[in-house]
Amino acid sequence: MKRLSISALFAGMLAAGWTLAGRAPSSAAQGSVIGAAPNGGASGHGKMRFRVLYTSDHLPAEAQKVLTSAHGGFTVDLRGGKGETYFSLKGAGIIQISGDLKTTRLLDTAAEVKNTNLHNTSIWYASDGGAYLSFPGNEAGQVFITSLDGKLVHSLKAPDGASDLGHPLATDYFKGRGNFVPTDVEQLDGLLYVTTGYSNLDFVLTARILSTNPFRTVWHDLAFGGKGGGAGQLGTGHGITVPPGTRRIDVADRPNSEIDRFTRHGHYLSTLKMPLGSFPCDIYYLGKYAVVGSLHGPDRAKGAPIYVLENDQLISTVMPKEDLGLKNFQHIHNAVLREVGNRLYIIAQAWNPGDFAILEQVTN
Repeated sequence: MKRLSISALFAGMLAAGWTLAGRAPSSAAQGSVIGAAPNGGASGHGKMRFRVLYTSDHLPAEAQKVLTSAHGGFTVDLRGGKGETYFSLKGAGIIQISGDLKTTRLLDTAAEVKNTNLHNTSIWYASDGGAYLSFPGNEAGQVFITSLDGKLVHSLKAPDGASDLGHPLATDYFKGRGNFVPTDVEQLDGLLYVTTGYSNLDFVLTARILSTNPFRTVWHDLAFGGKGGGAGQLGTGHGITVPPGTRRIDVADRPNSEIDRFTRHGHYLSTLKMPLGSFPCDIYYLGKYAVVGSLHGPDRAKGAPIYVLENDQLISTVMPKEDLGLKNFQHIHNAVLREVGNRLYIIAQAWNPGDFAILEQVTN
């Protein structure tokens, strides 16, 4: 199948991506501890310029102690009247950021979840009205599912080699006791979709949720992707996203600098090309906008970018390290977009070393 490219990432835009679009003073929400932009400025283009609102001192003390090892990502509760953001840090536990972004708190997290690395976070809602968090445990080789208060309700362990995973390569991989390294997980129509890009497998696997009371799952006979550079193949299937209001599966293919799109049945649809050399870790959608946190940028000396898209078109490149002086943001592992009031915010996490920041849209 011919690979489709949905992109308007023009060379001129890429070149401009490394230049400051303007300067503006930093600000913080009332009562917070501010981490003012060291450069006192903004980064990005047009209506999508951002400045530092909060840095890591906005997090609970226990989280700050282990932040340099951060290797995960965020999810946002998009239900009406909610808006809380969740993520986890090894050694601290699950952290909740309030819907207005002004406060953070550490949840009472089960030890199995607290003391291992959780590579990303997703929220989903069961038919019985319950809300759950799913975490891919890349070190533990399990997917953990908790309630929103941090209670562990289920662990999905590696396929045992006896299950038909829907593709002979995936099935045989676990028959041969290949390692299970989940890097992200999403839920759609009662299925958990799990990327495995840190293993030699690099398929998207699926597991069916049989019930939530009691919680039961079973591996399902649907697997797709596979390691490679062809259409629908993955170099490293890192992040997985179901765009709100769709039944589409988007997988961030890091070394191929692209977002590959599939139907819920695993049929390849198209590819959203990102700037060459950007190593996208994940994509997060908010209405017509999306943000892509990248492990690298085309110019690695300047730190990693956060790309802002509008209807799949690149409209802004935010450089936290180069423009905002956030020195630990050499690599970006995850970013999400929030709207509070009439203003947009980016919540971002760095890796190696780990760090945290909330960026505020400049509107003046």
